[in-house]
Amino acid sequence: MAYESGALDATLAAAAGHDPALIGELRSAFVESAGKQLDLLKRSRCDGNWNVAAMRLKGLAASFHAEDLLIAAENALASAPGEPAAIRDIENVLARFAGGHRSHLCG
Repeated sequence: MAYESGALDATLAAAAGHDPALIGELRSAFVESAGKQLDLLKRSRCDGNWNVAAMRLKGLAASFHAEDLLIAAENALASAPGEPAAIRDIENVLARFAGGHRSHLCG
């Protein structure tokens, strides 16, 4: 999977204009929201909870045109609850979007 954040950057720039501080706040809010869903995925032990968290991630990704996260969320939907590879893929995408800082994502 190619971890490309260009579409996310373009979406954030379209929403914030030329305000780097606002772009940073929006990126932070996006990563925080996705991180919460990742945490729910990690704690999911049944299909229902796993699917809800993965669908929320997919919706968030679609809203922000974050193709890599969308693909990772779709892969999670096709996986069993707690699938380590699916979780790792989402962690990697979010780390890339967060600028490589994963510590707050691994909750």
